[in-house]
Amino acid sequence: MVKSINFVVLGKQDIASEFGKKGTVTDLSLYDRKESEIIKTWVTPSGFPEKIQPLFQAINLAEYVIFHVDTLDKFTGEQIIALDSLKKENGILSHTFDVDESKLNAMIKGTVVENYKKVDQDKIKEEMDKLEPISSDGKSEMVIDHCFDVKGVGTVILGKVTNGKIKQYDNLKLYPAGIDVLIKSIQMHDDPVEESICPARVGLAVKGAKPDEVGRGDIISEEGVSDVGTEIELDFKKSPFYKNELSENQGVLVNIGLQIKAAKFSSITPLKLTFEKPIMYKKNQIAVILKPESPTIRIIGSGQIK
Repeated sequence: MVKSINFVVLGKQDIASEFGKKGTVTDLSLYDRKESEIIKTWVTPSGFPEKIQPLFQAINLAEYVIFHVDTLDKFTGEQIIALDSLKKENGILSHTFDVDESKLNAMIKGTVVENYKKVDQDKIKEEMDKLEPISSDGKSEMVIDHCFDVKGVGTVILGKVTNGKIKQYDNLKLYPAGIDVLIKSIQMHDDPVEESICPARVGLAVKGAKPDEVGRGDIISEEGVSDVGTEIELDFKKSPFYKNELSENQGVLVNIGLQIKAAKFSSITPLKLTFEKPIMYKKNQIAVILKPESPTIRIIGSGQIK
């Protein structure tokens, strides 16, 4: 059985082209390579720093982080805070020659990035090759990052199997819409397969959903994997770098998995959010609150869903 590993490449994103062949490119760019029986995928948030949203979506697609720092600015700070907010503990850290190491160490102090394996740039690939696939069993679940219509095939969905396995001819549901979908065929690394196991990146041809019914962050799964609703409560911690006050009815964007959804604070203590449209969530899943138009830091804070 083919195994999979997914990396996010942050900082100097163009090093991803040294690791794999370029595939899908939108505000997320994907590169992949098959080595023996392991498919490795590297995702970069190519729409960042113009937009904050792709940063969180790219990080959420990966089990491992490659952070190659080439400058020390507020965007590097945002990447460090994003990784810490999402508790991404497995990573490799390197930097270009012109980056002041003592200043970088001060920036990452007290965050998950402080514990990443620190290497020189020419040793990144060597360290990457030591990392093992991370899988999780359970009910079938896949998160979607791209969807389009292919002539003669129909609706094609790209994404990552986040739990269990997806098999050809499975009857599953598309959430949050609750639409029934049949998995007609599966591809991994452009090869047809009969099943794919977490954390595989896959392309699915599906019956039952049209492309305009599918959005990034939607999930294909068995019933009962996630809750669907329009209100959540968070065990919230505000970022010390976000200086503005929070108020009831203030509009924000919320990141849960690959979902980025508009919401308002319905309560500040305890912190509750009400969404314009239904979202999928699980207890203890991390939600990050964003303010994309903020001229300083765009990350308000984060917390686990109660």
